Formats: sequence, C-alpha cells, structure tokens
Amino acid sequence: MRARLPEPRGFAIRRMTGVPAWAAASFVVALALAVTVLAIFGDGETGTAMALRVTARWCFVVFWLAYAGGALAKVCAPRFAVLAHHSREFGLAFAVALAVHIGLVLWLLDVAADQRTLMLFFWAGVACTLLLALFSLPRLREWLGPRLWRILSEAAMQYIALVFAIDFIVDPLQASGVDRYPLSYLPFVIMLIGGAVLRITARFPRQPVASKA
Repeated sequence: MRARLPEPRGFAIRRMTGVPAWAAASFVVALALAVTVLAIFGDGETGTAMALRVTARWCFVVFWLAYAGGALAKVCAPRFAVLAHHSREFGLAFAVALAVHIGLVLWLLDVAADQRTLMLFFWAGVACTLLLALFSLPRLREWLGPRLWRILSEAAMQYIALVFAIDFIVDPLQASGVDRYPLSYLPFVIMLIGGAVLRITARFPRQPVASKA
C-alpha cells in the first residue's frame, strides 16, 4: 500500500481563496484608504468628509463589478466571463467595504452637528446590501426560490445604484450647479450609466452571427 503524499504547501493558500479572501482584501483596502485620509487631513469634519468620499468611490468600484460584471460577460462573452463567475464574491466584498464607510458616516454624525440628518436613502441602501448579503447564503436563497431571488436581487441592486446616482449626480448638481459640477465624478457617472445600459442590453437575446457562404 502506497503512503499518502503530503499536501503541497500552497494548498492552504488555495483553500483561502474565494469569498473570505475577496472580502478581506476589500475591507483592508477600504480601511487603508480611510486611515490614510484621516491621517493626512485629520479626524475632524473635513478629514472625515474626505474619507467618506474616497471610501464611497472604492465601494462603488467593487459594487460595479457585481452590478455590471455579469451583464458585461453576457454582452461581451467570453472575455469577461470571470466577472460573472465571481459576482457573489464582488457583492460580498462590497458589503464588507461598506462597513468602513458606515463607520465613517457614524463618526461624521458625531463630530459634525449640522450633518445629523435622517439620510433615509443611504440607510435604505445599507438595508438592501445587508439583505443581498444574507440571501447570498445558498440555503436561504434556495428557500426563497429562483423567481423571488431574481426579483429581490434586481430591486436591491437597482436601488443601491440609485443611491450612488444621488451621491455622484444629484447631490453635486444641487451643491455646485451644472457649471461647477466636479469633473472627478464623471468617470463614476459613466460607469454607472454604462452598467445600467449593460444590464438592459443583457436582457435581450443575442442574435447568432450568420456565417458567410
């Protein structure tokens, strides 16, 4: 009887890949961004507001991969198929990164008395994120059923996208107007609109390309 060979040393690393690794990496990046900004600009109202803007952009990038990755893979497959394959990981990575952003929001409410508003749109978006994270568990998703899961996930994802649209489009326009709209928001606006277009386009069946005679 042959002796069982020991597992290679890289086995543990391969087992750590997946949801925990993606979530941990996303959290570390969000936390590092927040700590860096606070260290440079201080932990007062100005520094916290800037850290909120930076972490919001990181959260959006991770959210966009979950929001538009599957549609991008369907429209431009198979080049971006890896994005669709890891959509669950991206979604949970977004939820974990959002925890850092939420911490900054709570800190801003403490240091800035004039910022103590209800922020109903934001907290509803947080609730949608937690709901998606909860039902990403296979057993709960199976209990919900495929049809209800599609409805829930689509509604929640679109609402989160709406919250980002308010943050990147509506609020800056109300604060600065069209003439002084910050150009730093444009890449994220383009990504947001492009993601919505991709999701709509992915709903239509692709027509097979006719071969030339």
